[in-house]
Amino acid sequence: MDREADVTVSESDRLHSQLSRCEDMFPGYRAEIVEGAIVMSPVKPHHNETIWDVRDLLKPQLSLEWAFISDVAVPFDEINEFCPDLAVIPDVERRKNRSAYSPDLIELAVEVVSPSSRRNDYEVKPRAYARRGIPHYLVFDPYEAHCVMFWNPGPGGYRGTDTIAYGGTVVVETGIGKLTIDTSALPVDPSAVS
Repeated sequence: MDREADVTVSESDRLHSQLSRCEDMFPGYRAEIVEGAIVMSPVKPHHNETIWDVRDLLKPQLSLEWAFISDVAVPFDEINEFCPDLAVIPDVERRKNRSAYSPDLIELAVEVVSPSSRRNDYEVKPRAYARRGIPHYLVFDPYEAHCVMFWNPGPGGYRGTDTIAYGGTVVVETGIGKLTIDTSALPVDPSAVS
């Protein structure tokens, strides 16, 4: 837990300020810095509903030492500042109520796919999360009706992935305990392939 982010707090505050201005200018969109570019993603009801459902399923399984952050800046390097849909970090850190947190605090990162975020969620973020040693990364996709679980991080990306169709149970063996997520009630976009 003593690893530090590569981006200083002042740089992080500057980047976060830019993101906040973008979100204020475009209500209904979420902003992140991905590979040096500000990326705006529209947010639909299934997106937030999935985040809330996953949080509600995980919360009773976590000890009081762990907590969630959601859509809070996590600077990775000079060209990437992500805002994970959901991340599990030590509660003592969450209580500091910062505008940005180090990726080195994250035990589990969760993203929910939006139509415009596919590449970022499936390609860019897994590489960045794995390089920083985030042990577990889950991508919930209401358009494909599945969850992709990434595990065993390395410098080139995650060495293991599993795809669990909605209706199944996602089981994540973490350093903070075994976490399970029943996907049967997660929202599925009407365009999803059956």
